[in-house]
Amino acid sequence: MYDSFIKYINTYSTTPLRDSDIELIKQVFVPRKLRKRQYFLQEGEVCKYMGFIVKGALRQYSVDEKGNEHIVRLQIEDWWAGDRESFVMLTPSIYNIDAWEDTELLTITKADTITLDQIPAMHELMRKLDEKHSFAYTKRINAAISMSAEQRYEALAQAYPEFLQRFPQHIIASYLGITKETLSRVRSSRKK
Repeated sequence: MYDSFIKYINTYSTTPLRDSDIELIKQVFVPRKLRKRQYFLQEGEVCKYMGFIVKGALRQYSVDEKGNEHIVRLQIEDWWAGDRESFVMLTPSIYNIDAWEDTELLTITKADTITLDQIPAMHELMRKLDEKHSFAYTKRINAAISMSAEQRYEALAQAYPEFLQRFPQHIIASYLGITKETLSRVRSSRKK
């Protein structure tokens, strides 16, 4: 389970991991398994763990007063799961995060993240991930306010084609902020 995480760190970091770094990583990251539909986080809870997805898929969403789900993030292998605001600020989350597939994660507590500052490769990884997430959120906001449904779907298909294979249409539609019917129309017109 740790091998894929070590490989992931080495992909993002120019600083090589030492044996002592790997041992420390194994001490602070705890393996956890979720069954399909099992919660990683429920609305109203404080997010106590961030999780690196080794295998599986999760979705992060809010539920409005009418009971409609609004998907804000989809996550698969080599992605991080958790509500960062709740994790950092220790405030109740407004999101649910559940497993869409049976999922294996390596989880870490906020207290243990301080330990990671001792590892130069992890520090570099976190800085690069912060940049990557900032760019991704800016693109997502821009897409939501300025792109048509067709353009949003095309952007998703190009950036994350695996999402279209692993998540059903209603999840993809919610993630794109469109109805299932609009998504059906977009997919049909794309095949022509």
